[in-house]
Amino acid sequence: MPLANLSEVLVPAQENGYAVAGLVTLGWEDMRAYTAAAEAVGCPVILQAGPSCRAHTPLEILGKMFRTLAENASVPVVAHLDHGYTYDDCSAALDAGFSSLMYDGSRKPLKENIKETKQVVNLAHRAGISCEGEIGFVGYDGGEASDGTDPGEAAEFARETGVDAMAISVGNVHLQQDQSGGLDKTRIAAIQAVTDVPLVIHGGSGVPAAQRRKLAMKTNICKFNIGTELRQTFGSALRKALADDPSRFDRVQILSEIETPIEEAAKIILRNLKV
Repeated sequence: MPLANLSEVLVPAQENGYAVAGLVTLGWEDMRAYTAAAEAVGCPVILQAGPSCRAHTPLEILGKMFRTLAENASVPVVAHLDHGYTYDDCSAALDAGFSSLMYDGSRKPLKENIKETKQVVNLAHRAGISCEGEIGFVGYDGGEASDGTDPGEAAEFARETGVDAMAISVGNVHLQQDQSGGLDKTRIAAIQAVTDVPLVIHGGSGVPAAQRRKLAMKTNICKFNIGTELRQTFGSALRKALADDPSRFDRVQILSEIETPIEEAAKIILRNLKV
């Protein structure tokens, strides 16, 4: 089916008490495995191209890869730009055929973040696609510290920008390699009390699966970004494939054995959020 935009998958999720996974992609093998997992589970999926993915593969190629998968899929697939840091990043993704843009102005002062995010929202809406913004900074495990989302600022940000989805900082961090963390339920409730925009959790790999499921059912959080968790599966499967036959050197042969493990891991994530 044709590419879906972000609103087309998040609005039903918000209305019906489930969440959609934004799966961070790095190459064809994981994109194909995630799409197959979504078809097997029978749910939409958001394929995300973040900065590291874009550094490896040009945007125009990524757009064609996402569109090819979507057109041949039996479930809605969103082609999402993750962490676009400039207007030009977002404009280039639009030109490349993406159906969803994320502008990340979270490191900037509130007024500047609102102004620049609104410009990208207008760009997206003129083209009939969606835009996600971020208020409050989501930090990195062992790196930059987070700056939690202020509920009042979140309300102003949502109102002034018109974003279709809003990423928030409520105890989540990027690149966490275990699920020992947990989100701040009090802060989430305070944000939800002042805005009804669909909420997004970046760094979803660090959130316990049980909490992801409960939040999907009970709150306006209807998108969890998952990357590290699946990259760990990819790395483990790759090491096993190489160890099983050290003499092998053919890339296609080796990577063909990686897709099944990451597809199975993606199915578990998707089923949990489908609730």
